[in-house]
Amino acid sequence: RLLIKVIKNFITMRKFSVYIFTLVCCLATAMPVGAQLNLKKLGNAVAKTAQAVTLTDAQMAAYVKESVDWMDKNNPVLPEDNPYTVRLRKLTEGITDADGIPLNFKVYHVIDINAFACPDGSVRVFSSLMDIMDDDELMGIIGHEIGHVLKHHSKKAFRTALLTDALKDGVSSTGGVAAALSDSQLGDLGASLVNSKFSQSQEKEADDCGYDFLVKNGRNPWGMVMAFEKMSQLEQKSGAKMSYIQKMFSSHPETKDRIKRMSQRATKDGYQRPEAKPAE
Repeated sequence: RLLIKVIKNFITMRKFSVYIFTLVCCLATAMPVGAQLNLKKLGNAVAKTAQAVTLTDAQMAAYVKESVDWMDKNNPVLPEDNPYTVRLRKLTEGITDADGIPLNFKVYHVIDINAFACPDGSVRVFSSLMDIMDDDELMGIIGHEIGHVLKHHSKKAFRTALLTDALKDGVSSTGGVAAALSDSQLGDLGASLVNSKFSQSQEKEADDCGYDFLVKNGRNPWGMVMAFEKMSQLEQKSGAKMSYIQKMFSSHPETKDRIKRMSQRATKDGYQRPEAKPAE
C-alpha cells in the first residue's frame, strides 16, 4: 500500500524511480557492507518493477503472444482434420472477434479438463473438456471465458503475473523494448493464463458478458447454465478436483446463486432450455 501511495504522489514513474534510488543510496551509507549488498538487490528489484509498470499495451500484447506461442509449441495441438478440431470449428463458425479482438481457436489434446481465453483473443479448449460437454455446454464455457477477455480480467491477471515475475527475474521494459523472456518465464506466464483465478465479482461479470456474447453470436445462453450445472454435479458425484472447477467455483460458495441468476435471465429473455445431449 505504501508503494502504491508513493507512486500516486509522483507525476511520472521516472520521478518515482529517482526517489527510490535516492532513498536506497541514503540508507546504504548508514549500513555495513553486507547490508548494503542486500539493499542493492532490493533497489534493483524495485527499479525492475518500476520498469515493468511502464509497459505499454503493445509490449503487453507482445508478451501475451509470446506466451501463447510458447504454449502452442509445448502442448499437443490437434490438427485441422482431427474430429475434435472439426467439432470446435463447426461450433465457432462465424465467430471471428469479440468487440474487435480477433479470436482464434485451438484444441489441446490433454487429459486435464480445462479451457481458457487470452487477452489477445486466443481461445484454447482441452479435449477432455470436450469429452464431457455437449455442444451447447461447450459454447457456454467458451462464452464465459471470452467474457473474462472482454471485461479485461485476463489482461489484468496477466499483467499481475508479469509484475510478480519482475520481482523475481526482472521482466522489464528497457529503452522502449520489452525484455526477452526465458523458457522458464514463458512457462510460468503460460501457467498463469491457464490457471487464472478471478474474484466473485469478476466471475459474475464474465457470466453476464459471456451471456451477451453468446446471444450476439446467435448461440443459446442456456449452455452456460448447463455447463456450470454439469461441472458442479461432476464434482459432487466423483469428488474430482478438476482444475476448471477449482478455478471457477472452489472459492465461490454462491455457485448455486450464479446458476439461478443466469437461469432466470435466460427465462426472462425468452430462451428455451435445450435438451441435454451426449457429448460428441
